[in-house]
Amino acid sequence: MNCFTTAWGAFELARFPEDPRELLRAWDASDEYLLRHLAEERPDAVAGAVTVLGDRWGALSTALAGRADTLTAVTDSYLSSRAIAANLARNGLDPALVDVRSTQDPPPDRIDLLLVRVPKSLALLEDQLHRLAPAVHPDTVVVGTGMVTEIHTSTLQLFERILGPTRTSLAVRKARLIHTTPSTDPTPDRPANPWPLRYRLPDGIGELSGRQVTNQAGVFCADRLDIGTRFFLQHLPEPSASPTPRRIVDLGCGNGIVGTAAALRDPNAELLFVDESFQAVASAEETFRTNLGPDARAEFLVGDALADVPDASADTVLLNPPFHSHQATTDAIARRMFTGARRVLRPGGELRVVGNRHLGYHVTLRRVFGNCRTVAGSPKFVVLSAVRR
Repeated sequence: MNCFTTAWGAFELARFPEDPRELLRAWDASDEYLLRHLAEERPDAVAGAVTVLGDRWGALSTALAGRADTLTAVTDSYLSSRAIAANLARNGLDPALVDVRSTQDPPPDRIDLLLVRVPKSLALLEDQLHRLAPAVHPDTVVVGTGMVTEIHTSTLQLFERILGPTRTSLAVRKARLIHTTPSTDPTPDRPANPWPLRYRLPDGIGELSGRQVTNQAGVFCADRLDIGTRFFLQHLPEPSASPTPRRIVDLGCGNGIVGTAAALRDPNAELLFVDESFQAVASAEETFRTNLGPDARAEFLVGDALADVPDASADTVLLNPPFHSHQATTDAIARRMFTGARRVLRPGGELRVVGNRHLGYHVTLRRVFGNCRTVAGSPKFVVLSAVRR
């Protein structure tokens, strides 16, 4: 936990979930730059209906809580939504001061101040600007922020194409601001939102060959099948011979390709799709229902990995773990997923993982499970199996 000092006070902030070994702060220079700009250049703008898009760990929402008529935080991340609530409570602020909505929820009806923390995914930015644009009016103040490495010409072009004329600031501590003047045209000639994207998978990948997949904006590899998942699909567990339905968890499900393939391979199985991204779980549900029908047995959960899944409730966990947390490369996410998988697996249950060879997941799996075997390998990827003893 660290103290974040702003013109509106100092706030104790932490990422969610808290990890005493984690040294990363819950804000960066771009959050500081944006709040300083508002305090010094646009203090009157912090009023009316304020919307914050993509507040990663709650720094912006916490600093601005209670200073506007309404404050809406829109996020694709379950962890971010929990961080916002936790940081508000940590600083003695009523969590009700911030209306936290997912990127799948209806957007606000009116926005007087729009603050955009530029996301890693240009597609997610495009989708959300399209969704928020109807609530923006000619007097809306629009300010984006991000690190220099996150703001490109294509980023500025999106703001300009969807909202109006856009310029960027000088860099300060490797952060920039984006200033957009909303169009005064009452019927702007705005392009249609291209998201979600639906396409058919290639042949030669097993059960999913030629089938349709749905990708909401921001989901990993939205317009193609990535090579790691393609390799994983060739090495999924065989169908169970037991008459009892097998409980399979697609952890970090993304667009649901892996879990849907497992369900097609084992029609008696019960599937649980889990991801911390609201966009991902919406994608997985449509991918699954399109290919197995509305009555197929499956649950869809947005959450903190397996934190809300009961102990010893699953027979198989399938996982392609992420190894980036925004700009940071870390194995902390994979470690938490491995530990959670061991807890939710029944004795004899299997965690099957695909990952880049250089990540060395076999070492961590042996520490967590006490065992690990290699199912298959390629020059770049390896599929590993660990069993709950």
